[in-house]
Amino acid sequence: MENDKKENAEEEIVLKVNNISKTYQAKNGEIEALTNINFDIKQGEFISIIGPSGCGKSTLLSIISGLESKTKGEIKIDGKVGYMLQKDNLLEWRTIYKNVLLGLEIQKTNTDENKKYVIELLKKYGLYEFKDKYPMQLSGGMRQRVALIRTLAIRPKILLLDEAFSALDYQTRLMVTEDIYKILKEENITALMVTHDISEAISMSDRVIVLSQRPATVKNIYNIEFDMPNRTPLNCRESPKFSRYFNSMWKELEEDEEK
Repeated sequence: MENDKKENAEEEIVLKVNNISKTYQAKNGEIEALTNINFDIKQGEFISIIGPSGCGKSTLLSIISGLESKTKGEIKIDGKVGYMLQKDNLLEWRTIYKNVLLGLEIQKTNTDENKKYVIELLKKYGLYEFKDKYPMQLSGGMRQRVALIRTLAIRPKILLLDEAFSALDYQTRLMVTEDIYKILKEENITALMVTHDISEAISMSDRVIVLSQRPATVKNIYNIEFDMPNRTPLNCRESPKFSRYFNSMWKELEEDEEK
């Protein structure tokens, strides 16, 4: 019975980061960016990574995605990975529908079945009536939603977000995080987000990983728990627990900045 429980728990893990280290070669010698980073993520979790500026958050995400090599350690991923960057990178000369199909075209999986799935996603998340419009005709928030649907079209199991909302103004950003959170939870997509915004991390995440200054290590991992039946990023910000989480994380980052 005990072994069965262990096996089930292991099956739920879709991303495992084991002792990841990264060293760069520079003119004046080696620069250590990351050292012995360890954590794992279960199916459906939303995890954020925060840390001091320049500590290597985005480098870690690039290593997990395979865009950058690691110096040491092991990454285990169960399933396909999608990636969302700061900019939506929509092609202005393609319609919204054609933009959403782009990933499928690149992967040569632009089948009738996948096209049907794209139409379903556009309808489900309020973009179908805009499918023949062009990116310049959409607001910043809607463009970001299109970028997410484009990523979901390839059916990823894990979504990596690298400061994905930082180019938006504050009010739009709040609404987009609400949108993205809802979509990811409904589609049961596992997410790993790098952000410099502590409030954003707390409001969206099941856990927040705090990295130290470079060479970055995992300084702390917070389990984020809000006692509410229908959790959303906006109502999390109104909880008394929110400020306690915020103050604790802010203090940790401030201590690192002062060193």
